[in-house]
Amino acid sequence: MRSNPVLTSILIGLFGLPLVLLALLATGQYWRFPDVLPPGYSLDALARVISAESDLGAGLLLSLGIATVVSVLSTGLGFVFSRAVARTRHPDRWVTLSYLPYALPPVLLAIVIQPFIIRLHLSGTVMGVGLGLLMITLPFCTLFFRSFWGNQASQYEQVSRTLGCTPTQALWRVLLPLARPLLVTCLFQTFLIAWFDFGLTNYLSVGKVRTLTVQVFLLVGEANSRLAAVASLLLLLPPSLLLWLNQRAIARRVI
Repeated sequence: MRSNPVLTSILIGLFGLPLVLLALLATGQYWRFPDVLPPGYSLDALARVISAESDLGAGLLLSLGIATVVSVLSTGLGFVFSRAVARTRHPDRWVTLSYLPYALPPVLLAIVIQPFIIRLHLSGTVMGVGLGLLMITLPFCTLFFRSFWGNQASQYEQVSRTLGCTPTQALWRVLLPLARPLLVTCLFQTFLIAWFDFGLTNYLSVGKVRTLTVQVFLLVGEANSRLAAVASLLLLLPPSLLLWLNQRAIARRVI
């Protein structure tokens, strides 16, 4: 199937121009109206990211750590919980309960669970933020894996048990390899949910857990366009890398 060059150009311009603008804001100096382009360029704002005292560098590592741990935990627990839900007598009831966290915006959900976070002495901590993000990602994973536990998965598990596999062996050698594409997709999606979250993280952290997303909004509010552009580019880096890896994985399957 041939690609349409006009449509391709439009899409490249639509998605590429914001990145070009961010790059110009991050490297341009003394860029004022009505200049079309910055009169000078410098990498000093980018150099500040790798400095030892950089808040953006620390925020990047903190966001990577939180998003990675939350995505791994929610994917693994969601896989197990979805299996338990599929084997209950009334799975529709549990499915309905899994949709409840999405009946409220993330900020309102954070307001609801904040008293419990305070009683657990986790307010303003990384663990408290991670627990709040699990309240969003874990139901998502449970709903995501719901379709996996159908007749095919049950038949494969029964055959493996008939051939002498223990429940643990059936899980690790049969069910997990069978669900590998879904596990990878769910891992990527939950990582993006935790990575881009602002409302819940900002409220539960009470200004103490400054993830990269929180810092982007703070820099925008301070009218610091250069550092805000650098932070935005850093914010787009891991998702772009994940999309590239996902595209390569899909291309390998096709070949």
